[in-house]
Amino acid sequence: MRLPYEYAIIQAVPRIERGELINVGVVLYNQRADFLAARTHLHEDRLRALDPDADVAAVAAALASWEATCTGAGAAAAMKPGERFRWLVAPRSTILRAGPVHMGLAEDPAIELDRLMAILVR
Repeated sequence: MRLPYEYAIIQAVPRIERGELINVGVVLYNQRADFLAARTHLHEDRLRALDPDADVAAVAAALASWEATCTGAGAAAAMKPGERFRWLVAPRSTILRAGPVHMGLAEDPAIELDRLMAILVR
């Protein structure tokens, strides 16, 4: 049975004033399966092409925090998966942000997340 899910692309915007970005991950939420996860991959050369002075280590650490938030680590421990997803995809003006939320249908959310990573990020 295919279940509805929501996802957003995680984007790195190293210089907000320029508006240039690269896709660095995907966060996917499936309420019925109680599934929330993020997969990330930072193309360091692409990031440096947008900003040669980008702090790659800081961006990588921030990406790791997205994945940790999905699992309920730290301050997200008291939040339900849907609340964590809404918090992650809320608009923000930081080096990492979520793009628009999209919908889809999938039988297995983890497999779908891997598929989205392959076509949208890698």
